[in-house]
Amino acid sequence: MARTNERFVNAHNMLLTHCKKIEISDTLPSENSLSDLLGVSRTVVRSVLSRFHEEGIITLSGRKRLLNRAPRKSDFLSPPPTLISIDELENRFLDWVLRMDVPPGEVLNVTQLAKDFCVAPHTLQEFLSSLNRFGIVHRRPKGGWVLNGFTANYAVELSDFRTVLELNSVKHLIALPEAHEIWGQIEQLERKHRSLLERIETSFHDFSQLNEQFHTTVNSVVTNRFVKQFQKVISLIFHYHFQWNKSDERLRNEAAISEHLAYIDALKSRDWDQAEQAARRHLQTSKATLLNSLEANGHIL
Repeated sequence: MARTNERFVNAHNMLLTHCKKIEISDTLPSENSLSDLLGVSRTVVRSVLSRFHEEGIITLSGRKRLLNRAPRKSDFLSPPPTLISIDELENRFLDWVLRMDVPPGEVLNVTQLAKDFCVAPHTLQEFLSSLNRFGIVHRRPKGGWVLNGFTANYAVELSDFRTVLELNSVKHLIALPEAHEIWGQIEQLERKHRSLLERIETSFHDFSQLNEQFHTTVNSVVTNRFVKQFQKVISLIFHYHFQWNKSDERLRNEAAISEHLAYIDALKSRDWDQAEQAARRHLQTSKATLLNSLEANGHIL
């Protein structure tokens, strides 16, 4: 059993606490008694006792286990990190890409990333495999993963497909009754946009997450598994690459906030023509921003 296992760590630390209450040379309870005391199997108990013997905390006298020394603070083990879900991994991966400015062609260190993201290595491998289907990463012949750049054709095709998906969502959204929860979410998003606009000088980096939240909310009204799957890919690509060109990032984000607010007004009007026009205008801007970012960084092929 791995000694970083959560049950092992908890049992190990609980037994150390128990040992603080007894005298040196006292006999520890039997394996069965310790199993009941610690709430773990006898297999875990044996692993803990083996660790205690290695560390000199206990000694063996026949079949008895005697306390050899008092537990020290350094004997206690830190709890293992809580592993995150796939959804959380997607968010952390996106945030890492955004904040670290990871360039295309970067070799991804799966072992290190698994530790950084608090995720099991096999979960990270599965996640990267899902991105591989969309050309976001690719597996090297000798193993490992590489983050890809994107061609102009890829960007155009993705943008056009994004428009199809989102306009369909808009059509569904404006037809929803006033009592639907989506309208409260739209109102909250409007407040967040206006708040960010007031502090745009210092907080313009925060727009990327708000942008993702806005488009995810709009698309959430369509309960289609394929829409959700592609929306994740779209979010990753747009929110990653439109930040490559840092020269006018604040101005671009400020303009995008204004477009979002106009988009929100159009949604609240419940008028299809207005909503479609606002959505197309903003999505066209996003498409141009993506292409400009690729070109500015020499990734138009």
